[in-house]
Amino acid sequence: MCGIAGVLHGSTSARALIETLQHRGPDGIRVEDQPGASLAHARLSIIDLEGGWQPLHAAGCTVIGNGEIYNYLELTNEFGLSDTLLTGSDFEPLLHLYAQEGPAAFDRLRGMYAFCLIGADGRTWLVRDPFGIKPLYVLQKDGAVLFASEPRAFLDSGLVTADLSEDAVQDLLAFNYTLGEGLIFESIQRLAPGAIVEVVDGSLIPCGRRPALPARPPRRETDETALIKRLDRVLDDSVRVHQRSDVPYGLFLSGGIDSAAIAVLMSRLNERPVTAFTCGFEAPGAKDERAKAEGVAKALNLDWRETLFTETDFWAILPKVALAMDDPTADYAALPTYKLAQAAKGTLTVVLTGEGGDELFGGYGRYRRALRPKWLGGRSTAPRADNAGAVARWTAAAQAPEGLSRLQQAQWADIATWLPNDLLLKLDRCLMANGLEGRTPFLDSQVADFAFTLPDRFKVRGRYGKWLVRTWLDGVCPSADPWARKQGFTVPVAAWIAPKAQDIALRISKLEAVRSVRTPDAVAASLAAGKGWPLLFLPCGHRSTWKALIRVRP
Repeated sequence: MCGIAGVLHGSTSARALIETLQHRGPDGIRVEDQPGASLAHARLSIIDLEGGWQPLHAAGCTVIGNGEIYNYLELTNEFGLSDTLLTGSDFEPLLHLYAQEGPAAFDRLRGMYAFCLIGADGRTWLVRDPFGIKPLYVLQKDGAVLFASEPRAFLDSGLVTADLSEDAVQDLLAFNYTLGEGLIFESIQRLAPGAIVEVVDGSLIPCGRRPALPARPPRRETDETALIKRLDRVLDDSVRVHQRSDVPYGLFLSGGIDSAAIAVLMSRLNERPVTAFTCGFEAPGAKDERAKAEGVAKALNLDWRETLFTETDFWAILPKVALAMDDPTADYAALPTYKLAQAAKGTLTVVLTGEGGDELFGGYGRYRRALRPKWLGGRSTAPRADNAGAVARWTAAAQAPEGLSRLQQAQWADIATWLPNDLLLKLDRCLMANGLEGRTPFLDSQVADFAFTLPDRFKVRGRYGKWLVRTWLDGVCPSADPWARKQGFTVPVAAWIAPKAQDIALRISKLEAVRSVRTPDAVAASLAAGKGWPLLFLPCGHRSTWKALIRVRP
């Protein structure tokens, strides 16, 4: 995990870009200028602490990357590279594979990554992992292509002004996140999940996308016992490779099924007690799952640590989250996620989390509603919004291939829209702001191949989603209470904001981004009604937001 930045086909150095991303790489920065390219890397050391510094060179190729290639050991063995490699870096095998196969090597990667590779053949590539776990942003300016792990690199260095995209603003207000490859800031492009782009003479040439999901209908299988055994093997293997690290790792444990499943497998694969952090709430109306998490921790002999999220934390963390979300998502769960990252910092460097379990195994209630006939309350999973243009953009982005079941279509829509642009973005920014690497074992190519094509009845059955996972978890860790109703992160944001709505409205309405879409009175009314939360993220990533919010005290 780290931050990367670069200038291709330009004459300037990437140093100014990478210096804005030091929080992503607290272990050090390296910048390398070569003909036609300036490459910069801010490192958070995870694998090969001494030899894994980037830019990395081998077989006449160069790479800088953010993330982890989990199957680097398997690729090393398969291609007989053991005597060739000069480092233990998970990115070095990629360079040798590219030298042999060209861009076909990208299809062999299993992991979360965003990288720039310059081959011995003179071709330059920008590549992002299929789920969009790791971010990558591009700016085309004055004949050059600039890229960075976060948009703030372009904004803080003065390369672009913070002119907002009207469509993206409407998406944020409608859905709490933005859609597509355009960003909330005009002129900055967000590379799509799975994108493989060649840079040729200062232009971006799309060369396809690696899909996150297999576009195949459900398999015809009925043997539940056999499927449970396969699920165990698939998840065990994914957690095993996601634990590859030369620094301390642990997990975030909620009271839910997904993190409990990760905890079961980590406890199986580690001789020492696994460190787990749980965030709890002591506020009226907040759902607190610490008791459930503690039950799992005791059953699995975890090194369990709890942290509380209070109203004081809310006012302290809110400005930091608003600053971190330079590609905005107004997800309430960003607040406890940030608090968990603060708590884990200094104890862990790598954190495994349960993102993706609901999307791949059918966990959301909206999936069950989508399968019911209309006369029984069935309805589409498309989000409801007053803005017709935003709904049309969501519908286009969520379009699934033909031949999939209705449940698969709903899953496909979530994995194409809110998973990369909300859940994963939130995880990346909140953890990287605290110098932590987040890993998501459910969002793995082999897990996806197994899960997405499961028969629908092994995902949704009756009032239960994630049927197969619940059944498996009930057998391996009944203390997780897998048949309990899903709760999720809930934060009493509206109750905390409402008494200060007028003060907050006065402050943020002075910011052009807010003033352009709402009057001060409308801002105050929205905040008081508990509906104005996304307005706090419109000037995303700017210190003006932080300054406007930091002055509001409980």
